[in-house]
Amino acid sequence: MEKNIEKGIEKETGKRTETEREMKTGTKKEMTQKTVTHEILCRMKQEQQEKIDKYRILNETAIKGQILFTGSSLMEQFPILELMMDAGMHKIIYNRGIGGFTTDDMLQNMDVQVFGTEPSKIFINIGTNDIGNTAIPFEEALRHTMENYTEILTQIKERLPEAEVFPMAYYPVNDTDKVPDNGWGKTMFLNRNNKNIPVANAAVKKLADTFGYHYIDANDGLTDGRGLLKKEFTVEGVHMYANAYKIVLGNMMGYL
Repeated sequence: MEKNIEKGIEKETGKRTETEREMKTGTKKEMTQKTVTHEILCRMKQEQQEKIDKYRILNETAIKGQILFTGSSLMEQFPILELMMDAGMHKIIYNRGIGGFTTDDMLQNMDVQVFGTEPSKIFINIGTNDIGNTAIPFEEALRHTMENYTEILTQIKERLPEAEVFPMAYYPVNDTDKVPDNGWGKTMFLNRNNKNIPVANAAVKKLADTFGYHYIDANDGLTDGRGLLKKEFTVEGVHMYANAYKIVLGNMMGYL
């Protein structure tokens, strides 16, 4: 009888020990993931600041009154100079896009990202990282984005009243063919998807019209029969290769 009781206690104790061990292992994994995420964010912020510092110095020698491309990674990765050379076009275009930037970030760096080159034409693609924020509902993310976008355009109107400004439509995505097999891949299309992007684009167009600016939808030719960003155009469903940007540039020619 006593032996049976002892065996039962040992068995129960073993179960608790195993459960505690699993909980500790799970906690360690969670802590490791949080540490890795924190390190990645810190490294990204450092890289962003380095780009700001480089742009600030480049702005000192920039020729005033030229064309400016500015925004987040989808603008930073626009190989505009090479594509212009391939097309035999000779225009001075400065690119001040910064990967990972939100409208909050741009507002903190307007002097470098917008005003430093004193441009006569400004093409803006900013806000996809804002609306892609999965911590809040899309409607809330869009509202915040448009509030900041309004302030961005207000500052431009005040400081560069003669500049032509072209807020650009957000590009479509492909949430099927090249989704990354990681944590980002599981959440990247929750808010930033082809259902919400047209809603966001309509808000950008309305805002541009309010300021008397020129909204540009340069997306014609980017999607396949499913309405998705073409597989051959995209790195991982969001960012694009040069062949996609060549299509975008062709759609922008009349504005450059």
